Amino acid sequence: MINKLPKLGLSALTVLMLSGCAKLGPDFMGVGNPPIPEKWKHEGKRNDRAIAQWWKTFHDPTLNTLVQKTYAQNLDIKSAGLRIAQARSVLGISEGLAFPQAQSISGSASSSRTGVSDIATAGLNFDIGWEMDIWGKYARGIESSEANLYASVASYNNIMVSVIAEVARNYINYRTSEERLAYAKRNVLIQERVTKMTEIQFNSGNVSELDMQQSRTQLYNTRSAIPAIELTKAKARNAMALLLGTDSREVTKILVSGSKKYSDSTTKYIGQEKKGVIQIKESSSDLLNVAMIPQARLNPYNKIDAGLLMRRPDIKVAEYRVRSNNALIGASIAELYPSFSLFGNIGYNTNNASGSWVSGSNALGVTVGPSFSWNIFQYGRIKNQIRLQDAVFEESLVNYNKTVLSAVSEVSDALEGYIWTKKQQVENRKAVDATVRAFNISVIQYNDGLVNYQRLLTTVEKLTSTQDRYATIKGNLSINAILLYKALGGGWQISKGKSYLSAETAERMKNTVDWGKYLDPEMTRLPEGMQ
Repeated sequence: MINKLPKLGLSALTVLMLSGCAKLGPDFMGVGNPPIPEKWKHEGKRNDRAIAQWWKTFHDPTLNTLVQKTYAQNLDIKSAGLRIAQARSVLGISEGLAFPQAQSISGSASSSRTGVSDIATAGLNFDIGWEMDIWGKYARGIESSEANLYASVASYNNIMVSVIAEVARNYINYRTSEERLAYAKRNVLIQERVTKMTEIQFNSGNVSELDMQQSRTQLYNTRSAIPAIELTKAKARNAMALLLGTDSREVTKILVSGSKKYSDSTTKYIGQEKKGVIQIKESSSDLLNVAMIPQARLNPYNKIDAGLLMRRPDIKVAEYRVRSNNALIGASIAELYPSFSLFGNIGYNTNNASGSWVSGSNALGVTVGPSFSWNIFQYGRIKNQIRLQDAVFEESLVNYNKTVLSAVSEVSDALEGYIWTKKQQVENRKAVDATVRAFNISVIQYNDGLVNYQRLLTTVEKLTSTQDRYATIKGNLSINAILLYKALGGGWQISKGKSYLSAETAERMKNTVDWGKYLDPEMTRLPEGMQ
């Protein structure tokens, strides 16, 4: 039996529910003025292309190879890609709620025997229920899920920025260790010859045992520093292996194939001792011919582009979180108002004593109509849920501003770090030149008997420490350049237009469950620009 309402009233109610929704709650109006320095807002733009692939400014093919393999193989990047797929599925769920939420088919059949006759009961029903989105609850849910999807894309990009910078930093640490080892091994050769010369002079009675033991102590100390440097080098290599998602042997092959060959030429500076006399053959400036640490071509005095800074992926993540939480306020407010639904049923139901399931009369029935429900007594639960969501929104806005301030701080620190480390390198280079010169003079004067052994020993010790510091400063300068590029958000741009899932992963997922078109290449392609 169909419930019959007056045609005019039913039509008017239907038109009201289908005429569209009024989305309650505040619309997202942006995050306001970000807390960045005023002077940055008016300065010129940097070269986006150079920052997008900043590792190429080091002009090191091995570093380029490591970055390419990191993008293709890093497990954190792969996990972030799968989180995009998850967010896309959540958005699909939210979009599905805008359509009839309940659609089901049910059926039953039974028979029973009494003393007089058989009673057969059967039913087959199709039910549908559709809560109309009058107040925009589901629309706000879609808005929130869409913002979360964009946040997952920005998070993917942010992980790329961090991972690429980390593999570059470990590569610089590896090359810095190599250069420190080159200096250390060269100085070991120098000190071995000085020690041997001292032992010869001790055996001849020209110096005391104290001189000989001091020379040995210095030699042993220099040798003992080598294992620590080797350990640092091994840790950097292992860190790169983790970032590339492979084992250290594969990374070693890449590093060895791209290594700059270093041939020790200590004999240029220290010849064979002759009758206890050290022979000097070359100028001291050649002692700085070790160059294993790649250096970036960077002008730190360029102006900071505020627009480039605001496109940092972590800032975009924070912005999308604000947008998502803003939409959820409206979804919570909608709970204060009545919900209107359409329901319907088409069913075949019979109950007769003929013993047949299909012989009943008037078995087919259709029911359709509107309904509503309203939580009129909710004792502050809904209002407190709205207040909670508003506080969450405000917290996300505070977190956004904090993220911007952290970005400003990182850029400032990296910029200052590069500038001051560059000045430190210039002065340290002078110190190395002076130390090498002092070493050569002390050797000559010692051979001529003008200075005692202690003066010679002191210059040898300073030569070792100053050269080691010089290599360390060179490495720090390159690392500060990396930190500056990372602070500006460079690196994620290489993923634009590419899939966030590997072909192997997408194929495996398709073979496991029905993904429809979600995993097709055109659906998994990352946007060309941030939304």
